[in-house]
Formats: sequence, C-alpha cells, structure tokens
Amino acid sequence: MYDSLPLPLRIAAAMLVSFLCAAFVTPSVASLARRIKAIDLPGEERRIHRRAVPRLGGVAILLGFFASSLVFLPPRAALGGVMRGALLIALMGFLDDCFSLRSPLKLSVQLLAAALAWRAGARIEILTVPWGGLRYVPLGALSLPLTVLWLVSCTNAMNLIDGLDGLAAGVAVIASLAMLFVAAAVSEGEIAVLLASLAGGCLGFLPYNRSPARIFMGDVGSQTLGFLLGAASMVGLFKVHALVTFLVPPAALALPLGDTAFAFLRRALRRQNPLHADRGHIHHILLDSGMGQRKAVWLLYGVSALSGLLAVALSETGDTARAAAALTMTCAGGAACRLIRKRIARRRRSAS
Repeated sequence: MYDSLPLPLRIAAAMLVSFLCAAFVTPSVASLARRIKAIDLPGEERRIHRRAVPRLGGVAILLGFFASSLVFLPPRAALGGVMRGALLIALMGFLDDCFSLRSPLKLSVQLLAAALAWRAGARIEILTVPWGGLRYVPLGALSLPLTVLWLVSCTNAMNLIDGLDGLAAGVAVIASLAMLFVAAAVSEGEIAVLLASLAGGCLGFLPYNRSPARIFMGDVGSQTLGFLLGAASMVGLFKVHALVTFLVPPAALALPLGDTAFAFLRRALRRQNPLHADRGHIHHILLDSGMGQRKAVWLLYGVSALSGLLAVALSETGDTARAAAALTMTCAGGAACRLIRKRIARRRRSAS
C-alpha cells in the first residue's frame, strides 16, 4: 500500500491507523501491566502521582507505530536498522519497567542500538554550515561517535522529561509534527510517514495518560520514542538538506534535550552520578513554584511548540525567516524564565 497512495493521503492514513491501534490496545496493556505487577508506586520525592499507576503504556504506542509502519513504509536498509534498534530499546525498556535494570546495562543497550542504526545507514555523515554560503562539512571517522552520542542523548532526553502526566507523549507529538513538516518539505516522504505513525501512536495513547493518568508510558515508551525521533533525522535526504542536520532536529527537541543537558550539568557540579534521578527537572521546578500539574504541562507544550515552529522556520531558505524565528524564540524563552523566577520568589515569600 505504500506506493499506491499520494504522499499526503499516506501520511494521514499512517497517522490514523497508528492512532486507532494505540487507542484500542492501551486498556489491554494497562490490564497486562497490573497482572505482571509493572506498577509505578508513589513515595519517592521526585514522583508526582499519589496512587499506584500501571506502566508499559509505551507498548500500545509502539504497536500502533509498527503496525502502521509495516503497512505504509517500504523495505529500506536504513529504516530497517532504525526499526531493529528501536525494538532493542523497547525490549530493554520493557524489562526495565518490569524488573528495574541497572543504569550501566541500559546504557550498553542504548549504545548497541545506536551502533546498529549507524551500521544500517542511519547516521550523521555531514554537518551543514548555512551562513556565508551553504557549505557541507564531511565528518569522516567522527560519524560513528557523533551518531551514537546523538541517539543516546535523544533516547535519555525523552525518558528524563517523562515526569508529568501527558508531558512526554505531547512533546513527542509536537516534535514529530515539526520534523514531519520539514521532511515533507524536502521530499523525504518515507520519514514523514514514519513520523506520522509515531505522532498517531502518541495521540492514541494521550487520552489515557493525561492528568490524572490511568497509565504511564514507562521506559518502553519514553526511551523508544526518543530513539526514533533522533534516528528519523538521520535517514535519506532529511539529513543533507539545508539546515536539517545542523539545527532543525535540536530545535524540534529543544525542551527534552535542554532539560537533559542541565540535569547532567547540575549533577556533575554536585559531584553526583549523572544517571542518578533527582527532583531538579524543569517540570519539578514549575510544580515547586506553585503551578498545578496541568498548567505546567500546557506551559511546556507551548515551549515545545515554539521550538517546533523554530525548527520549521530554520528549514526555510531565507535568512530573514531564520533571524525572526531565533529572535522570537529568544524573547519567548526569556519571558518564560522571568515568569518562573517570579513564581518561585512569590512562593518563597509566602512560605516565609
């Protein structure tokens, strides 16, 4: 069916199939999680929920994604490598949700999955320098380490931001749609279909995950979503057109990547294990400032949407559009930081 429909219809059909599959399967996945005791219990300081909630919701997302991909995507070596890597990450995430694997083992699996994707052709081979005349810089031997670093960073970024009901799934939808638009614009239809399948699965899962969540996506969902979003930016024309490999994917994923970078920096300055979970993420800061969970999620959706619009604007050829997008994003970021600081200061004054 992948070659019998025009691209816009294929994108819409892929999203719809993935959406319906995830929406239909999620209740059964929740029942399975309860049966095998894959439950997220309250109690830790960093956890927001106050009752036991089943994990493994990512299984429903991925069932929708893979079902749609099998129907609407053609066989292709690089895509096959991405799928194999995603399945490996999903298996590791499933086991982690059930048995709590150690961080070194999880990191080893992430490195292996990234290497599989690179070997199949999903890799960063050039960097685009857009200003002063478009130039392409070949990476040579740096291709493998940079590809692995990018994929592992994206995998863990989406996992770390999965701290509020509906946050990770919503951010994944926004990032997928932004990158889908750019992929379609550069005639990379297969990647657009892949991203549509990913967005559809997340949209089908979201009604069950919004506050108060009836099920969490777990590591099987968050890590695999991060891996797929990172890998989608490194296949075919999408990785060689204009600014795509230079700024567009980082802009689309700015919220989870930025939160992860600050988390690692914060833990390094405190001489803590960088993989150790804490309560210093941006969503924790918003909650500690007195903002409700739903308001915090919608605020972070807004930030993610702005970064997605920046990614789309950066893919345009005009320097004016890029400058305007960068200026808008900077102003919006500054305003958001100022608002958060004011709320934190007000909260501290009222507490004292």
